[in-house]
Amino acid sequence: MAPVSTLSFKCALITGGGGGIGRGMAEALIALGKSVIIAGRMEANLKKTATEIGARDITSKYPELDCVINNAGVQRPFQILGPDYGFDLNHADQEIDTNIRGPMHLCVGLVPHFNSLPNGGVIMNVPSVLGYNPFNIVNPVYNGTKAWVHFFTMNLRSQLRQAGSKIKVVEIVPPTVETDLHRERKDPNDNKKAHGNSIALSVSEFMEQIQAGWEKDLDTCSAGLGNELVEKWYGAYGEAYAKAEG
Repeated sequence: MAPVSTLSFKCALITGGGGGIGRGMAEALIALGKSVIIAGRMEANLKKTATEIGARDITSKYPELDCVINNAGVQRPFQILGPDYGFDLNHADQEIDTNIRGPMHLCVGLVPHFNSLPNGGVIMNVPSVLGYNPFNIVNPVYNGTKAWVHFFTMNLRSQLRQAGSKIKVVEIVPPTVETDLHRERKDPNDNKKAHGNSIALSVSEFMEQIQAGWEKDLDTCSAGLGNELVEKWYGAYGEAYAKAEG
């Protein structure tokens, strides 16, 4: 049985939904008539966002849940050696827990539920352009976790297709977007246009392109310079992967 289309779901759980890209996706989906549950680490942000955009409370019952968007992510600068040395393994482990274990557990845990639904379900995972090319070398752990999300998402999609599942698997690949992701850097605003980052997209600019990808039912959706990087990656490796997928 073929997977459902990207926007066929009715109720989505969005991790990291209290701000940034997560909030942007929540607003876009609510505007499309979807029910949205937001989850995150900071309760105050979640309550504020839920009130402002009309999202459902995570504690509500949601047996109709048929979409998960694994958006939550942590990015920390780590320096192995040098004058700015700082590599806290506990912080690195926390980053791995959020960026890898979180989406893995949600994907594996929700697949049986989605597959049992008459109309299937949708899984959206959010890696990063840094998972395709780790050019921002200050974030070695983040870059590695996002590469993991990219490859895990590809394999998850392939396995579900081979099993004849009704679940659609979508990869959302953000470039630099004006969010609070860089809050632990020396300059937490270096991903903002106003601070000289000319390639950064606003959340609204990012979402305009991502929503277009949703509406086209693409397996991989990106925006801005991310589109070029994703195209290059699949141009180099896509055919070989398709052969392995069978």
